[in-house]
Amino acid sequence: MLLWARSIGILSFMCVVLSACGFEPMYGSTTTNAYGQASTENKLSQVAIDNIPNAEGQYLRNQLIDRFYRNGRPANTNYRLLVSPLTETETNLDVTIESENTRAQLRIDTQIQLMDGNGDIVLTRNIRAFNSFNVLGSQFTTIVSERDAREAALNDIARQIETQLVLYFGQK
Repeated sequence: MLLWARSIGILSFMCVVLSACGFEPMYGSTTTNAYGQASTENKLSQVAIDNIPNAEGQYLRNQLIDRFYRNGRPANTNYRLLVSPLTETETNLDVTIESENTRAQLRIDTQIQLMDGNGDIVLTRNIRAFNSFNVLGSQFTTIVSERDAREAALNDIARQIETQLVLYFGQK
């Protein structure tokens, strides 16, 4: 009984401490935060996403659109996101005695730049994602597993870009 009461007391103390320190979640459903600033979700919807070359770039752009524009594409934006062309590198990881490859690693690199309404670059980040896939005897299954690894890496890049922008907007 004493342990249970002590646990409740510690939990209550932690709740008071966290609420007093200005802690607030990165993503909020309200239009403004406790300081009267626009929420991160609203700021993400104010970012125009430029085209990204190649099919992989278009896939990444679509993932970013899905993440940023939850209530439809905005008419006016305050920021512009530039994503450099994706650079893909494939490395053989597991080579058998017969010099056959059985596992490969896929690395995708890009750079993002966030520009404000004046055209000034306010954020620049290098983004990188890794994924691996099996190289099988069947060429078709290898192509399918490589495509799945590529899509997973692109989804990871979209998540990293979103996180970088959320952190940037959280500081403003």
